[in-house]
Formats: sequence, C-alpha cells, structure tokens
Amino acid sequence: QVQLVESGGGLVQPGGSLRLSCAASGNIFSINVMGWYRQAPGKQRELAATITRMGNTNLADSVKGRFTISRDRAMKTVYLQMNSLKPEDTAVYYCKAIVAGYDYWGQGTQVTVSS
Repeated sequence: QVQLVESGGGLVQPGGSLRLSCAASGNIFSINVMGWYRQAPGKQRELAATITRMGNTNLADSVKGRFTISRDRAMKTVYLQMNSLKPEDTAVYYCKAIVAGYDYWGQGTQVTVSS
C-alpha cells in the first residue's frame, strides 16, 4: 500500500510559476515510477511528467521546456516545477505511483492559471 498527498496548487497569473509536491508514504521502497497527471474540466486525464527510481524522466510535449519533474533519493517526495504557466495548464493535477504494475493515486490539487 502506498499513500500519496499532493500540495502546492493554487491560482497563478499567466507566465507565473508553481511547484507541486507529492509526498508518498507506506511501501515507498517498492515504488518504480512516480508521475504527475492532469485533468482539465471536460477532458480526459493526461500525462504531464513521470520519473523513475533511476531518475529517468518523461515529459509530455505540451509541457517540455516549461515543467521539470524531480524526486528525492528515497522516492518519498516528487516535485513538479511549473514555469511559464499558461491558461491551458489549468487542471487538477494528480500524483501517481506505480508499484508492481498497480497504480496508486493521490486526491489531486487544483492549479488555475488566470489573470
């Protein structure tokens, strides 16, 4: 079992920055991959970025050059640094952990980009 708690969302103006955090607890030593997904109103949930225990990262084309995903060594916390935010980045951002092929999700944190 893995529990995930996201934080750091909020309201920001276009061009601004936010840093999301995802704190993992429970069987963190079995986590292989963690990632951030987002879901805008009326749209399907989509990948934003993932990071493996080895530190390999994958970012969606829509966020490349603006978002950075990182983690601490123990895989207890994963961060999503979001710069140059756009209104289309507005969504609920969810943290996900993959353990032996099983997905664990956090409750999500709202990010709103608006002037």
